[in-house]
Amino acid sequence: MNAVDEIEKVVGRTVRRDIGRLVEAAEGDLGRAARSIAEHPAPHVGVICGFFVRHAEPPSPETDGLNGMGQLAAGLREAGVPVTVITDAPCAKAVWAVTKVLPHPVDLEVVAVDDAAVRGLRDRLERAGHPLTHLVAIERCSLGSDGRPHREHGWDISGDTAALDLLYEDEGWTAPWTTIGIGDGGNEIGLGKLPRRILEEDIPNGPLVAATTVAEHAIVAGVANWGAYGLLGALATLRPDLAPQLLKHFTARTEHAILDAAVHIGQAIDDSRVDRPGQLQMTIDRLPLEEHVEIIEAVHRIASTAIAAR
Repeated sequence: MNAVDEIEKVVGRTVRRDIGRLVEAAEGDLGRAARSIAEHPAPHVGVICGFFVRHAEPPSPETDGLNGMGQLAAGLREAGVPVTVITDAPCAKAVWAVTKVLPHPVDLEVVAVDDAAVRGLRDRLERAGHPLTHLVAIERCSLGSDGRPHREHGWDISGDTAALDLLYEDEGWTAPWTTIGIGDGGNEIGLGKLPRRILEEDIPNGPLVAATTVAEHAIVAGVANWGAYGLLGALATLRPDLAPQLLKHFTARTEHAILDAAVHIGQAIDDSRVDRPGQLQMTIDRLPLEEHVEIIEAVHRIASTAIAAR
């Protein structure tokens, strides 16, 4: 097994609900996504994140997705790759809080919960002097079978969630950038690439909530953040010349700083379920920070070992 495949296996391990068939269906896409960035002569990576939960105390975005964005952006910027972070107004405070603790500045785009606003942003991104080459969505709710985004129990969240799917696909429009989607539940942007039957059968309320928005590369992880960690580690493995920069901030210290900013400044929440509203707490997908650090250390170790062996 090569290093990238090993990283894909580490980040794709099951946490609670069995995602085995989703992981299997996406096998190889982590490497293909990383290679598309590694081989580009002048990449500019957009990163979408923010999953807002009205049924929380306070109503806020989830912690999942925020650390993935932060770690990926920190590594790319250290390696000299421009990064544009994209979210919508309900998630803006938490996403902004994370960007402020990153070691280098990133561009931040915030849109209203409105299709026209998303299409307006899309036009600006396309006309930019150095337009995006890649777009990565991390734990961002996709449109379901009825054309609306839903939480996994079926609640319609279109009033709180901009259709950033329109940066991936739209009638009469084709994305000019390479699209990547990262998720852990099957209802996230990009995972519409996976077989419909598996999505509908393997996730709660699948026929309604399963992702319909397709990405060129779909990455499935036990926790969505881990997919971003895997992408960073795979990129470092493929670009050993940039690995010291890509992995410089890929540490427990950075992971703690990002989560601390997300929770205590951005008011990001976790553990939101139908029977128990989410709370401000230093966890991601109900897992303590230490378990996420273990994944970071495992990915870092695999990448570093592979690079040293060359």
